[in-house]
Amino acid sequence: MRRLLVANRGEIARRIIRTAHRLGIETVAVYSAADANALHVREATLASPIGGHASADSYLRFDKLLSAARSSGADALHPGYGFLSENAEFAQAVEDAGLSWIGPQADAIRTLGSKSRAKQLAQSRGIPCLPGYQGADQSEERLVAAAQDIGLPLMIKAAAGGGGRGMRLVTEESQLQPALRSARSEAESAFGSGELLLERALLRPRHVEVQVFADMHGNCIHLGERDCSVQRRHQKIIEETPSPAVDAQLRQAMGECAVDLARSVGYVGAGTVEYLLDEDGAFYLMEVNTRLQVEHPVTEMVTGLDLVEWQLRIACGERLPCRQSELRFQGHAIEVRLCAEDEQFRPHAGTVRHFVPPPMSGPGNGPLRFEHAIFAGLEVPPYYDSMLGKLVAHAPTRAEAIGRLASALDRLQILGLPTNRRLLATCLRHPVFAKGEALIPFLAEHADSIRHQLEQEEYGVAAEAAFSAVLPRGAAHALPSPFARPLRILHRGSVFDVPLCEAEGVAAGQAQVVAMDEGNWHVQVGPVDLFLHDASFDPPAGAQGSAAAGELRVPFNGKVIAVHAQAGSGVKKGDTLVVVESMKLEHALAAPRDGTVRSLHVEAGQQVASLQLLVTFEAA
Repeated sequence: MRRLLVANRGEIARRIIRTAHRLGIETVAVYSAADANALHVREATLASPIGGHASADSYLRFDKLLSAARSSGADALHPGYGFLSENAEFAQAVEDAGLSWIGPQADAIRTLGSKSRAKQLAQSRGIPCLPGYQGADQSEERLVAAAQDIGLPLMIKAAAGGGGRGMRLVTEESQLQPALRSARSEAESAFGSGELLLERALLRPRHVEVQVFADMHGNCIHLGERDCSVQRRHQKIIEETPSPAVDAQLRQAMGECAVDLARSVGYVGAGTVEYLLDEDGAFYLMEVNTRLQVEHPVTEMVTGLDLVEWQLRIACGERLPCRQSELRFQGHAIEVRLCAEDEQFRPHAGTVRHFVPPPMSGPGNGPLRFEHAIFAGLEVPPYYDSMLGKLVAHAPTRAEAIGRLASALDRLQILGLPTNRRLLATCLRHPVFAKGEALIPFLAEHADSIRHQLEQEEYGVAAEAAFSAVLPRGAAHALPSPFARPLRILHRGSVFDVPLCEAEGVAAGQAQVVAMDEGNWHVQVGPVDLFLHDASFDPPAGAQGSAAAGELRVPFNGKVIAVHAQAGSGVKKGDTLVVVESMKLEHALAAPRDGTVRSLHVEAGQQVASLQLLVTFEAA
C-alpha cells in the first residue's frame, strides 16, 4: 500500500491520515464544497475536490470517489465510518477498480450489514435474538400484522443501517402506523433503503458491544466490550470500557458469540457485534457494524493498540499481531461525543468563533485524547452529522476516568454555537452514571433534571456573564456619570436588569466572550455556557411575546421534508406542523399552543435557516 484515499471527512479522516503517515503511507483527502477549508484537507498528502454540499452530492457519490482515486494514483481506499463504509456495492466497486478496500469483503457486508440477514444467521447458529420480523414482505399490512403477533412494546428498525436513524419505539397501538411511515422515510433518506425489521423491545436494557478483528488467514479475536448505554435519539454520546455490568464469564460468552458470527461469513478486518443486555444478565444480538466504530479509541486506550494500523496491515495480507490469550486490558477508558446541539438535542450549524482544547497532559489530567477537526473560524455545515469530536480519558479506575474526563470538558472552550459540552460533564457526574447504573433510558429519565441543573448554573453566573459581555475585557469604564445605567439582558426567555455603574468601573471576570451578532453574545464563565441578548432597546415584552406566540420558527438550519399544517385549519398544542431534516435526522416541529393556522411560509423541499418563520397562526 503506497497511497490511501480516505473517503470521509472530519475527525475520522484526520485519525486515519495520522496513522497512515506514521506507517509511511501517503494519503488523499476528498472534500465537498462545504469542507474546502477543513483540517483533513490540509493534513493529507494530496486533496481532491468532489463538489456539492450535501452528502448525496459528494461523500455518497461512487463515481466522484473512484474518479478521485484514479486521478490521485491511490491504490487503497478507507471509508472511515458512516457514509459508504457499510455499502456492499461500493466495497465491490472499489475492488473492481483495482483498489484495496480497507474493510470486510462485500459479501460479508451484505450478510452482516443487514440487520435482517444478521439476525437470521445468528439464529441459525444459536446466538440469542429477540423475537421479531425480518421478512421480505415489506407492505404496511404485513408489518402491522407482524407487529400484532410480536406484541408491544415494539422497536422498528431500518434494516440497512444504524446510528439511530430509522428507529422508532412503539408502546401504544395508535403509534404503530405513523411510526412505520416515519421510520421508512428516514431510512430511505439515510440509507437509500426503506426496508424495516421489527423486534420486541426491551425497555430497560444496556447497549453493550464487542469489538472483533479478523485477518485473511482465518484468525479472529475479540478485543473486549464497550458499554454505550447513554444515548439520545438512539445515538450514543458516552462510551466506556470495560462495562460496569460485564464480568469475565459474561465477557467470554459475548465474545465467543461475536467471533463465531464473524467467522461464519469469513469476515476480514474490524467489526462490532452489538447486543442488548437485559437487567437479568441475558444478552441478545442487536446488529453488526461492518466497519470501524466511532468509539474505537476507548478500546485502543485499554489495549495500547492502534486499530487503524491493524486495519491497514490486515488489508495488506498480514496476520493478526496477537492471539486472544495474549491480549491485555489495563484500566478504564471513557469517551464522550461532542456535538453541535443544544440541551434539547436539536442540531445547530454555525461558526466556531473561539476554540481552546483542554490540556492533554499535566497534573491531574492523566492520559487524555481529543479526536476532532475543530478550529476557530470553522463553519459547521447543516449537511452532515452534528458530532464535532470525541474526548477520551483513560485512568487506572473508572472513578478516576470519570473525573479526568469531566474536568477536561470543564476546561474545553468552544464558543459560537451551542454544544453539548456541559450536558456531557453533568451526565458523567450524575450519581446514576457514577455508580455504573446508567441504562439506555438514562437520558429519557434524567434529561429534564439535568437541564434544570444547567439552567440553575447559568442563572448563578448570569450577572457576571452580562458584565463580561458588555464591558471591554480587562478594562474598566470610567465615565463621568455617577449614576447606574440599567442594562436589560435576555437569557433563556427571561429579562433581568443589571445596574451598570460606569463611573465606578467594573472589570470583566474570568470569562470568554464572543459576539454572535449585534447585541448577542456567547459567554463561557468557568465551565458554564450562556447565550445572552441585550434587550435594553427591544420592544416591550408583551408585544414581543404576542408575536412569538403566533409564530413557529425553525431553531436550526435544515431542509423541509413535510408540511402538515394547512391555512385555516385548527391545531392543538403538540400537533406536528412541519418536519425538518437537519444533520441527517428528521425533526417534528410542533404547535406551541392551540390555535388556527393563518399562513404557511415554507413548502416541502425548501432549505431553511435558523429562526426562519415557518407558520403563523392565531391563538385559540
